[in-house]
Amino acid sequence: MINLIWLLMILIGFAFAAVNGNIEVVTQAAFDGAATGVTVCFGLISVLVFWMGMMKMAEDAGLLARIAKLLGPVVGFLFPDVPKNHPAMGYILSNMSANLLGLGNAATPMGIKAMQQLQELNPDKQTASPAMCTLLALNTASITIIPTTLIAIRLNYHSANATEIVGTTLMATIIATLAAIIADRWYRNRALHKPPRIQKSGNPGMKG
Repeated sequence: MINLIWLLMILIGFAFAAVNGNIEVVTQAAFDGAATGVTVCFGLISVLVFWMGMMKMAEDAGLLARIAKLLGPVVGFLFPDVPKNHPAMGYILSNMSANLLGLGNAATPMGIKAMQQLQELNPDKQTASPAMCTLLALNTASITIIPTTLIAIRLNYHSANATEIVGTTLMATIIATLAAIIADRWYRNRALHKPPRIQKSGNPGMKG
């Protein structure tokens, strides 16, 4: 569906440009955007490789394990329906630890594995479980201590002070995470207290 939406937007843009006689502007913008995208990606590689290496060192030094241990009680509270020693807990903790360091690329595989493990615990395979919804909310609005990717982008565009966003990013992600947790708790409680649906059965026909 998303691909269809993007395709329609592109086609509408080209059609609108053709009608207004600006097709060459759209073509030039497309090539300029592609070139800028490649430049930004190459600029991000060095910074991301550096922080991925730092994360590997932190993992080998036991720092991530300590962070996961500190987050253990919090994760247990947020995911009460997930057994403590279930593999999903380990992936959730790894995902949250990576997000704390702003390493979204490293957090994504852990988040996917956590979702797969949570799906195994899900009694209704066609509907996301409360734990899966909680993980999605936390992963989207995760507290970020070091916004690595944003810093890398700012460095790539020659920012005078690329790290000045650390404080505001931390505050924004804290507020976003609290909002996500509050919304998640509210919807969970609402689902628990929601009366079960009563299926109406048709009245049997009267025999004459």
